[in-house]
Amino acid sequence: MSSELIDSSEASPEMIQRCGYVAIVGRPNVGKSTLLNHILGQKLSITSRKPQTTRHQVLGIKTTDDVQVIYVDTPGLHKRNEKALNRYMNRAASSAIKDVDLVVFVVEPNKWTDEDELVLTRVQNVSCPVVLAVNKVDTVDDKSTLLPFMQSVSEKYSFDEIVPLSALNSHNLETLEEQIHTRLPKSIHFFPEDQITNRSERFLAAEIVREKIMRQLGDELPYQVTVEIEEFRAEGRVTHIGAVILVERAGQKGIIIGQKGDRLRKIGTDARLDMERLFDCKIMLNLWVKVKGGWSDDERALRSLGYDDI
Repeated sequence: MSSELIDSSEASPEMIQRCGYVAIVGRPNVGKSTLLNHILGQKLSITSRKPQTTRHQVLGIKTTDDVQVIYVDTPGLHKRNEKALNRYMNRAASSAIKDVDLVVFVVEPNKWTDEDELVLTRVQNVSCPVVLAVNKVDTVDDKSTLLPFMQSVSEKYSFDEIVPLSALNSHNLETLEEQIHTRLPKSIHFFPEDQITNRSERFLAAEIVREKIMRQLGDELPYQVTVEIEEFRAEGRVTHIGAVILVERAGQKGIIIGQKGDRLRKIGTDARLDMERLFDCKIMLNLWVKVKGGWSDDERALRSLGYDDI
């Protein structure tokens, strides 16, 4: 899908509609999901301090007047490929770059790793504009180091623009959005203006539960954890949700349940509150933990659990 800069002399602003897909890419834990959430002004993608929190492509749709941007949040590209789940995440991230109208490549300031280089090799093959977003600039004590860093990265690739920002503090997001808007092609809008994602409520509910697990477990976290929604039923203003937390070993089950079930209850309470805010209704949430050995390295099991959306 080719990009086209808008010539404002061709038509009045009222006559121009712009719409396009924008892939947000980068290595794990650079703040891609936080960036999407703050651009949208609401939480859509789950976040945690743990790398590889995002596992799926998630569309976040923002319509402002005559411009509709369809952001594609992606898993972080990483070098680990030993399990089917890792390979799936890398495929999801790489495929998002194809056929988009613009790529936002997110990096951290004053830090360039082998995995950033891996992302760059993917970006170098695209034909659309690429904007470099230097995120987390609020964490840099000596701001005089930012310009030399951006200069050194600009020598690696001819980026269309470099934007320093802080997604967490919503600093300079307007500049990034302006750079995106001016590079989108003229097009009718693909989605209704009030739609914010292509994902189902069941998917979002599962992701919320998984986020709370990631945040609760910290360094104890078994990465071989996923969530499957077995019940999603609305009765008036109450929605009943039943979710199964799948782990690979019995010991991991005990970690998630916690002493006398206290950790599982905390996960459930935090998830329920987030769901009530997102779905705007009362939630009755039931959680179970089950052992499903080897699911993260089984292509068939991954497809049955929804890891088939590439």
